[in-house]
Amino acid sequence: MSTITIRRGAEADLGRVHELIVELAIYERAPAEVTNTLADMRRDGFGPDPIFGFFVAETAEQGILGIALFYTAYSTWKGRMLFLEDLVVTEAARGTGIGRKLFDAVVAEARRTNAYRLKWQVLDWNEPAIGFYKRIGANLDPEWLNGNLSAEQLQAYRCDSAVVEAVGAKVVRNE
Repeated sequence: MSTITIRRGAEADLGRVHELIVELAIYERAPAEVTNTLADMRRDGFGPDPIFGFFVAETAEQGILGIALFYTAYSTWKGRMLFLEDLVVTEAARGTGIGRKLFDAVVAEARRTNAYRLKWQVLDWNEPAIGFYKRIGANLDPEWLNGNLSAEQLQAYRCDSAVVEAVGAKVVRNE
């Protein structure tokens, strides 16, 4: 493989980034779960209030072979932290060191932004990823369960209307 370059992602990269996100969803057996669009990613990554950043790994011959997408989060116990949302290397380029280089870039970003913690998730059946994280000395915490509400659940959830109005959100009636 030719020389791998790691660089901060640009808006022009989003088409390939989205392809890699879909590739990851297929690998994780959930391709129908990707509802994020290029327009969403342009707005959320390059609009007036960007909420994520990313690094790409590329070669001159093959283009972008991997991404590491992250965002700033906050821990009430630790303070500023970086959350690594996705680390994706296209299947043909796995095992070449690209994942480690992308992870290094995110660690460097955490240091640059004075983050006190770097967090991410890995599926309990993804043995190659688990092995990678163990080899770099990461803590994989089995005690925490992940919670989330889907878009449909968010809409169906009954909020106290006084609370919704107090935070300046639109009141949605769920009758």
